[in-house]
Amino acid sequence: MILLANKREKEQSEGSLPLKVRDVMTREVISVDENSTVKEAVEIMNEFQIGSLLVLQKGKAIGIVTERDFLRRVIAGAKDVMNIKMKGIMTTPLVIAAPDMDLDQAVRLMFKKKIKKLAVVDANKLIGIVTLTDIARYQPRMIKMLKKLTTGQATPKSMQKVIDYYIV
Repeated sequence: MILLANKREKEQSEGSLPLKVRDVMTREVISVDENSTVKEAVEIMNEFQIGSLLVLQKGKAIGIVTERDFLRRVIAGAKDVMNIKMKGIMTTPLVIAAPDMDLDQAVRLMFKKKIKKLAVVDANKLIGIVTLTDIARYQPRMIKMLKKLTTGQATPKSMQKVIDYYIV
């Protein structure tokens, strides 16, 4: 028992977090089929007051659509919200995390890919979603690591608002 405690203290002091993606992910994922229209997707997002949806093809997560996707790929192009399908505007390929991935690895992946959300997949099955906001709110030690990351490199523009708000 003492050895385990010492190992955990050493990991924490070295910046490694024992927390995993499964510890902070949202398990109830709202999704849409790839053939759903923009109008249908926006109605679902409004109903659940969320900013993104995972896109499914035959029950398997294949992409994600966010408010930003709607702005860039639909509104800016003045496209018909009644006829444009999710498969035409979703972001692919979907970047995923395993539930047992360390949180610091998940954040590093988000920074590398310049994204704020990871679908959580286990045995090819969608089991959750984890966002940069989830992680930043959850763990003060994670905030320390985020501060380190932002001082060593330029923060991706899409992440700056979350970093500014939660990391100060």
